[in-house]
Amino acid sequence: MSKGKEPTISNSVKRGPILFVMILGAFLATLNQTIMSVATPELMTDFSISATTAQWLTTGYMLVNGVLIPITAYFMQRFSTRQLFQASMIIFLIGTIVSALATDFPVLLTGRMIQAAGAGIIMPLLTNVILVLFPPEKRGAAMGMMGLAIIFAPAIGPTLAGYILENYAWETMFYGMIPLAIIVIACGFIYLRNVSERVKTELDILGVVLSTIGFGTLLYGFSRAGSEGWSSLEVLFSIAAGVASLSLFAWRQLISGSPLLDLRAFKYSMFSLTTIINIAVTMVMYADMMLLPLYLQNTRGYTALESGFLMLPGALVMGFLMPVTGKLFDRFGAKWLSIIGMVVTIVTTLGFINLTDSTSYTYLLLMSTARRIGMALLLMPIQTAGLNQLPNRLNAHGTAISNTIRQVAGAVGTSLLVTVMTGRTETHMLEIAASGGMEGATQAQIVTEATIQGINDAYLVIVGIGVVGLLLTFFIKRVKQAVEEPSASAPKMEKSGLLRAN
Repeated sequence: MSKGKEPTISNSVKRGPILFVMILGAFLATLNQTIMSVATPELMTDFSISATTAQWLTTGYMLVNGVLIPITAYFMQRFSTRQLFQASMIIFLIGTIVSALATDFPVLLTGRMIQAAGAGIIMPLLTNVILVLFPPEKRGAAMGMMGLAIIFAPAIGPTLAGYILENYAWETMFYGMIPLAIIVIACGFIYLRNVSERVKTELDILGVVLSTIGFGTLLYGFSRAGSEGWSSLEVLFSIAAGVASLSLFAWRQLISGSPLLDLRAFKYSMFSLTTIINIAVTMVMYADMMLLPLYLQNTRGYTALESGFLMLPGALVMGFLMPVTGKLFDRFGAKWLSIIGMVVTIVTTLGFINLTDSTSYTYLLLMSTARRIGMALLLMPIQTAGLNQLPNRLNAHGTAISNTIRQVAGAVGTSLLVTVMTGRTETHMLEIAASGGMEGATQAQIVTEATIQGINDAYLVIVGIGVVGLLLTFFIKRVKQAVEEPSASAPKMEKSGLLRAN
């Protein structure tokens, strides 16, 4: 490689087929994350388990993702694009088959965790491939297409799962994924080519152990906080152990010549800023994914299918806007797209802080769809603006860091919203009882009213987090990609045959 130059992709590489196969794989992996939440009531009945136990189908999936994602930076350097993608899809397929054939809860949970091991690799890998295939000035449109997978799939997941559960057994959700996964694997063998340079680097075993303990216990602690409360010794010990392990992990990465997750990416100001904004945006996004279904199904009596249909128009609008937003980003940058998107998101979220037991379905549909428009304008620009600043050698580490932060933010956001909702619901019940309000109402009606007010309070917290994110977006700037000379201790690269030096 010539001095001071970053590697660029040969023009012989056909980007379209590569992106199509990988986006399809990412779509399946992301869709799989959301379908189980709607199926929880039926699984509780079939397996005779409690809600706390059933929740492990989601919590366990998230834990495996959170533990595995930091290691993907090493995988993306050590193995070729084709090897890593095909391996992740095969692991995902195995997990899907195990889940479909499950006859008891432990087997189903095992299948879900195997799925998570494959799915956790796919999204960071796709992001890294886009960074390799496209120069910074053309990444917006490609990242917009990737948004179809990360946004559209979770949005249609509840609708699809609701339809299947109303007409078929829950196993159908997994059986339906098996042929789709096989098609993706077959297309991968035909169309995928290696597009990144492989790096000869040693696996930092101690770093893997510290990362696994740190992210595992941290995510576990936050996920349990929603049900056990923040004063629980189990929660406090898990979070403390996670923070301590991650502190040691961070120290080791900063002094290592071949770090598992190169935290030196944070020395680039725009990457650091957009990572912080992404934490706020992820928490804001989880409001729709968790609070709205709870309100619709638990307090208003809507079915899972009706709840899913309410979010479907927003998903369709978002799917249409993501590629458009990408092209706007390439032309105008991230700052004003992010500001406008955050303002729209905050204003529409304000429409959810006064929900009642008679709020119309049409109103909820319109506000939810408008909220998705705001999210479509800001999600991709914020992430891409930060990754664009990193030199090519930090692409794998930057994508792994970004995806890891999102996992942690999702866990924190979920537990925070559940804690606020449950805590404020109890407070409102006491207030109603003390004031003598709702005279003649049944206990169920009082609980419903208190729950709705608790959900309103949780939405108000989301507004506050959104305002913090909005203020930070004013500091976004358009910066050039950094070019950094590898240090003397940096690992050597293997020629892939598709890369050439400028």
